[in-house]
This record gives sequence, structure tokens and C-alpha cells, in this order.
Amino acid sequence: MKFHNDSNPGPKLNMTSLIDVVFLLLIFFMVTTTFEKQAKLKIQLPEATQKVNPQSQQQVVISISQKGSIYINNNELLNSKYDSIASSLKQIIKGDEKPPIVIRADADAAHKHVVTVMDVLADMSFTSVSIATTPSQ
Repeated sequence: MKFHNDSNPGPKLNMTSLIDVVFLLLIFFMVTTTFEKQAKLKIQLPEATQKVNPQSQQQVVISISQKGSIYINNNELLNSKYDSIASSLKQIIKGDEKPPIVIRADADAAHKHVVTVMDVLADMSFTSVSIATTPSQ
């Protein structure tokens, strides 16, 4: 009978360097990946019973968050004061054109912010103003 001596099991693969390379690749892909920044503001709209048909013209959307932050076409204003809102709207509108305005106010937003926006729109002679709501269930 011949017994085999397994003192020389053959070549072995060193896993340490392989793990290091995979780890570095993982870090590289995590750092270089661009993440999509969600600029959409989550607002819980109040409910209403009547549906309104969407308008076909280009409209300006003014969003008011629960905390009172004001966004015009998803661009946040520095503050929620009258002058800031008026100057931002003047930059958006061109000439005497008065596009339709949609106010998207959170159901829990302070009433004073909505009234301030409506005062600005009234002083700037906007005639087509609507308030976004969700259908009641």
C-alpha cells in the first residue's frame, strides 16, 4: 500500500488582495455615483368635492409647505415676505403676460402665508388664480 503525503497541497489563492480590490471598487462606485436629488415638495393638499379641468396654458405653481416655506415652480424663496414673493414673480412673468397661478398649500400650513401670496397676486393683477386640492373620498 502506498500512502500519499499531502505536505504539498498545491498552489493556493491569496484572498486578502482580492478582497481589498473588491472593497476599493465598491468605494469607487459609491463615491462616483450621482444620486437624483428630489426637488419635489411633499404637500398634503386639502380636500374638495368639485373637480376642475386642468388648464392648457403654461402655469406658475406656488407651493406653501407646512412650515411656511414658499416655492415658486419648485424654487424655494429666501423668505416668505411680501417683497420676496413679488420680486420672484416679476422675474418669472414676461412683460404684461399673466399666466394662470396654482397655489398648492399644505393643509396644515399657516393661513397667513396663503393670504400673503394671495395679496401679492391681487396687487400684481393676476386674474386666473386657483387653489389645488385633492378629491374628497
